[in-house]
Amino acid sequence: AHNTLVRGMNITNSTASDGYLHWNDLLIDISPFAWANIGVSAAIGVSVLGAAWGIFVTGSSLVGAAIKAPRIRSKNLISVIFCEAVAIYGVIMAIILETKAGTPPPQFMVPGLEGVYKLSFSGYGIFAAGLVVGLSNLCCGICVGIVGSSCALSDAQNPALFVKILVVEIFGSALGLFGVIVGIIMTAGCSFQDTR
Repeated sequence: AHNTLVRGMNITNSTASDGYLHWNDLLIDISPFAWANIGVSAAIGVSVLGAAWGIFVTGSSLVGAAIKAPRIRSKNLISVIFCEAVAIYGVIMAIILETKAGTPPPQFMVPGLEGVYKLSFSGYGIFAAGLVVGLSNLCCGICVGIVGSSCALSDAQNPALFVKILVVEIFGSALGLFGVIVGIIMTAGCSFQDTR
């Protein structure tokens, strides 16, 4: 290990032949823009995974229950729409995060010590917000899918249960919105545009 000047900071770092001695060495060498873009990818990718999982669970139960009671096909599609909304939350948040990330400014290579901290803060902030949004939407998609599945099965047995279970599904769908709100709050101070 030897002392090197990385983006304006004098830190102890290892050479490529030595390998990384600490996690800090590895994390400092990753660009803040890479962290931000991983966060954007996590926001949309994991949200779509949650939506797909929910649609799979709801759709299979809906098709199965519709064999016994064909009347449930149209009104239980609202459960599939709630699952699709989870993916839309991820798309909206990915757009918001990407506008904060933007492209590297020209002074990125030598922004000064204050600029390095600002870039790192923004990169890690957007990364964390993307994880929060993605994971909350994954849980939301699973929740809405399971509740939508039970809604279809119970509606096939007793039509009076549809509205009661739909209320539970609406509360489950709110979990994704909570993640979006927290993600927006987390990135309020993140910007790559003004690094000086």
